[in-house]
Amino acid sequence: MTRLTEDRRQLPVRIAILRYGIATCFIAIGFAFWYLQVAQHQRFEEMAQNNHMRTLSLRAPRGTLFDRHGRVLVENRYAFDVSLVREQTTDLDRTLRLVAQITGAAEATLREIVARHAREPRYRPITLVQDATLAQISGLSARRLELPDILVEQVPTRQYPTDELAAHLFGYVGEITDTQLTRPENSGLHVGSIVGQSGVEQVYNKLLMGTDGARSVVVNSVGREIRTLGEQPPAEGRRLQLTIDYDLQKAAEDGFKQSGYWGSAVILDPRSGEILALVSLPAYDPNHFAAGIDRATWTALNTDKLRPLQNRAIQGRYSPGSTFKIVVATAALEEGLVTPDHKVFCAGGGTFYGRFFKCHLSGGHGWVDMRHAIEKSCNVYFYTLGNMLGVDRIHKWGALLGLADKSGVDLPHEIDSLVPSTAWKKARTGEKWYAGETISVAIGQGQVSVTPMSLAVMMATIANGGTRHVPHLVRAIDDGTGWTPTPPPAPKSVSLMKPETVAALHDGLWMVVNGAGTGGRGRIADIAVAGKTGTAQVISNQGKAAAGKTDRDLRDHGWFVFFAPKDTPELAGVVFVEHAEHGYFAAPIAKHVIQTYYAKKRGEPLPVFNAPAVPTVVAGTAPVAPRAGGGN
Repeated sequence: MTRLTEDRRQLPVRIAILRYGIATCFIAIGFAFWYLQVAQHQRFEEMAQNNHMRTLSLRAPRGTLFDRHGRVLVENRYAFDVSLVREQTTDLDRTLRLVAQITGAAEATLREIVARHAREPRYRPITLVQDATLAQISGLSARRLELPDILVEQVPTRQYPTDELAAHLFGYVGEITDTQLTRPENSGLHVGSIVGQSGVEQVYNKLLMGTDGARSVVVNSVGREIRTLGEQPPAEGRRLQLTIDYDLQKAAEDGFKQSGYWGSAVILDPRSGEILALVSLPAYDPNHFAAGIDRATWTALNTDKLRPLQNRAIQGRYSPGSTFKIVVATAALEEGLVTPDHKVFCAGGGTFYGRFFKCHLSGGHGWVDMRHAIEKSCNVYFYTLGNMLGVDRIHKWGALLGLADKSGVDLPHEIDSLVPSTAWKKARTGEKWYAGETISVAIGQGQVSVTPMSLAVMMATIANGGTRHVPHLVRAIDDGTGWTPTPPPAPKSVSLMKPETVAALHDGLWMVVNGAGTGGRGRIADIAVAGKTGTAQVISNQGKAAAGKTDRDLRDHGWFVFFAPKDTPELAGVVFVEHAEHGYFAAPIAKHVIQTYYAKKRGEPLPVFNAPAVPTVVAGTAPVAPRAGGGN
């Protein structure tokens, strides 16, 4: 009885505990319902929606690039990309391991890709393998049920010429970098967007990209598409007509490749600044980047001692050698210090400021006037003019002709050319300029260093009589309604030269090619070619002697600058051949380009390039030149 009485007394307590416990549970359930249904309504509605609906981005094809005559240069092809949709993933490690096994991709690389996209929405596909092969696609399709989170989609991919033609001019595309995402011009883009990374692709990326589309689809529980709800097609990027002439570009590149040398060439229309050809060799295959470059290829390109990624036309800076004598001649004539008939006696050298400076012809040229000094590239004549001018007036005319800064070409990463001045040396070293230093500058040695592009601009300016055009690459843009010509950039300077200056320069440069000068390999019987050879010293003569070998890498570089025809120029440019000495191979390449231009203009068959025989090299000397006057 006593125990029963005690149990009855504890019963209300137990009932109260049970009642409060049940009330607490209902309160918790009610709060949970409120939290899930009200506070987190939007989030869970989106998750539920994504369980059966997926929005897929449709990449816009980039705009096609054409040459000046309408020939397709760069277009698009369709490739397969393998992507990961994380919202469908239950075991990420297993998925990446399987994809690596099936495709042959490195699992570590796949993990790096996923980690980089970690902050992206989980429903947005992450591209794991670009431009997948049929074998890879077949392997993934065979195991589709095991990989519901893997998506194979067809996307437009850039297609460049397979022979690396104009690689540095076109540039390449690739996935946007974290740094690029922070730039204002890339607002609206996201991780994974494909953008131009070099060349025309980079500079005109906004025009070429177009606008991506989207496709909304219904998927089942394993991510398989059931039906399409709607689609917004992508808008293709703008089509660009470049100033480039495919045949001239190919002619220049063929000349280098058949000669067996590397280098650069820039061909301009001196009347407008349009770039007709731009060569930098060795080059690379931009298709490797369009398809997602692998680490081994990227490492090989960056460690290659020939620097194939460098655009030599705008990023290589070299001594101009005797081509710089054109600047000194122009300055002396325009400043009124001499006339074209001014004569200087060359006895094989001259003494300036207590030091003897040699001419390249040990016996001397005798009495020479301006025209013959240009023809024979007489050092003594230009030492004398340089001494009369002083370095600051040389700098002034170097700048007016395009050799003291950037050309302004619409390509990225151009570097400055340099013509020294008293102010430049003071700012750079804190020392004053000594008059004796001007003597070397007068023949393109010393501190003078220029890019091939800047020398091409100089020759175009000399050819047209003093207007320094900005070299440019785009001729017209098609927005879908037809081609709209693009106005050329305004000239950087217009300093019309005196008629007697133009006549003397044109005559002298014509004589270099057609008289007793060093440019005879550029001569064309029915076309009045004017030009100038030059040597860019790689190592001093003392250094060559100390090296004690005739390794090709120690040989000087060769220049040939030119325009044609002499009196009404339509072409102007430069050919720079590395380690080819005195323009020996440069002039024939320029000749081939000029012949190709006129063959097209006349409707004749295009010429075939015949490389000159390799000149005889005697230990410690330059190749034997067939003309008097050496290799200036």
